[in-house]
Amino acid sequence: MKIAIIGTGNVGGTLAAHWAARGHEINLGVRDSANFKGKELLNNANIRALPVKEAVQASDIIFMAVPAMLVVEITQSLGDTTGKIIIDAMNIVMGRGPAGYTNTASAILDHTQTRDVVKCFNTTGFNNMKNPVYGQTALDLFVAGDSEKGREAAISLAHDAGFENCYSVGGNDKFELMEQFAWFWINLAMFQGAGREIGFKLLKR
Repeated sequence: MKIAIIGTGNVGGTLAAHWAARGHEINLGVRDSANFKGKELLNNANIRALPVKEAVQASDIIFMAVPAMLVVEITQSLGDTTGKIIIDAMNIVMGRGPAGYTNTASAILDHTQTRDVVKCFNTTGFNNMKNPVYGQTALDLFVAGDSEKGREAAISLAHDAGFENCYSVGGNDKFELMEQFAWFWINLAMFQGAGREIGFKLLKR
């Protein structure tokens, strides 16, 4: 896949490395290609840095992992997203998000052309994206969104990042639920003292 990553911090940088290792073409969308967080990623032949609009136009999938309060501004900077998939990995934390929205994915939908927006990779810490395996068990992820092709892309990329399963929890009406689930992990990890080395696994019998 050709993937534009908008936000090259802990989450975006970690997943860029995973996906490049699996042979995906990664286009980092940056404001200054000579100076950005994660510049060491360019040591991988499958990763290059481009201005944001160029990265978007060169890609089929746009992965967004930027501060939630900037989501409207950055979504508007993407240019024409017609026909592209946007995967939203963001959460509104401590009320710091786009004015008038309870989740970032709805804000993206209101400020872009594509309807293929899904939320995924937001329910766990970047440490679990770097290494999702606990002992002999790989963690699971979750995805929400009306877009079938968006869900399929997110599930495939979750597998390529080392997660065992990625379960669909519903459509666009579950965007807020996904962010609440993220808060559940944050609460346990940060506020209840469990630490970041925890993750979720769905068991069946």
